[in-house]
Amino acid sequence: MEMWKRNLFICWLGAFATSSALSQVAPVLPLYIEHLGIHNTESIEMWSGIAFGCTTLVAALFSPLWGKLADKYGRKPMLLRASLGMAIVVTCIGFVQNVYQLVGFRLLQGTISGFNSGAITLIATQTCKERAGWALGILSTGVVCGTLLGPLIGGYLAEALGFRSVFFTMGILLLIAFILTLVFVKENFTRKETHVLSFHEICDRLPDKRLLISMFITTFILQLALFTIEPIITVYIGALSPGSDHIAVISGLTFAASGVASILAAPWLGKLSDKIGAHKVILVALVTASCLFIPQAFVKNEWQLMALRFLLGLSTGALLPSINTLLKQSIPDEVAGQVYGYNQMAQFLGTFGGAVAGGQIAAHFGLNYVFLVTSALLFLNAVWVYGNVFRRISYEYVE
Repeated sequence: MEMWKRNLFICWLGAFATSSALSQVAPVLPLYIEHLGIHNTESIEMWSGIAFGCTTLVAALFSPLWGKLADKYGRKPMLLRASLGMAIVVTCIGFVQNVYQLVGFRLLQGTISGFNSGAITLIATQTCKERAGWALGILSTGVVCGTLLGPLIGGYLAEALGFRSVFFTMGILLLIAFILTLVFVKENFTRKETHVLSFHEICDRLPDKRLLISMFITTFILQLALFTIEPIITVYIGALSPGSDHIAVISGLTFAASGVASILAAPWLGKLSDKIGAHKVILVALVTASCLFIPQAFVKNEWQLMALRFLLGLSTGALLPSINTLLKQSIPDEVAGQVYGYNQMAQFLGTFGGAVAGGQIAAHFGLNYVFLVTSALLFLNAVWVYGNVFRRISYEYVE
């Protein structure tokens, strides 16, 4: 088996393990905080927001640093650092005695995270341009699969074995990712003693810095759009089916619908982007996603919403792999880690901002407006991409 194919397989397993481990915390974090001695509902909500959001925010700040070190010392060392470091930290979370220790370890977790971005950089730099879209699409399915299964695993473990067992299981999964990477991932990397470029220096050396900035903006808007909906899905389903005894199950299925669609679509659309151009896939996916958010604001029952979320997953599943493919085709390998680090920063900031914005829009204007505002953001992003990426690349192809 070729080295890049073996690495893709191992990185898929590692991405699945890390994503499933980290997503396990979502359903049990408020309950764990209550277990630690916080019993007031408002206080639980406040500390849950702090503990969950601080990891994402700190991870955004540290992503460019790890990207720079990946370009200087290699991508495999960054995968080992992230997986082993997080394995230790999340295991320690299982032993905390109060909410302050919990937040402290969650902050530390954010500083050392970055397995998935490191895996993207490794696969992007080892894969030929003709197969990059397909390879990155396959890798993204590992992340989505882990994210979907993680909450189910976490909820079951919390009920069957107790809250602390969730964090011990997360530690084991991350340790497995570390061992798989250590033993099986191969990288031919020559350490560079040269000056590590700053963001401005990277932009100055690129033939088209607008493309780089446009992809960062698109990543940010995509994550912002997806996570504005996260806080309000369960509430929205409750409004669509008042009196139902199965709101939690229906909410889980609705969450899963878009994820399953992304798993099905990402490899095929990644292959399509290799054939027709990632810029075309990105533009069509943004317009399609923008259109699909509008009817979600006016559905009459939860099954209509579930169907629309599935269709949405078919379009959004193509976006991040296509963005990573376009970046791979536009940047030299020696700065790939830094560029993907900045793109990961945009992704984390979008996740954090979306979770905050969705709740605020719903509270001040109503649930329906969350979908409409999200649609407008994606449409504006599509217009930006058309003017700054699509037309320029299409013109170059004609030339």
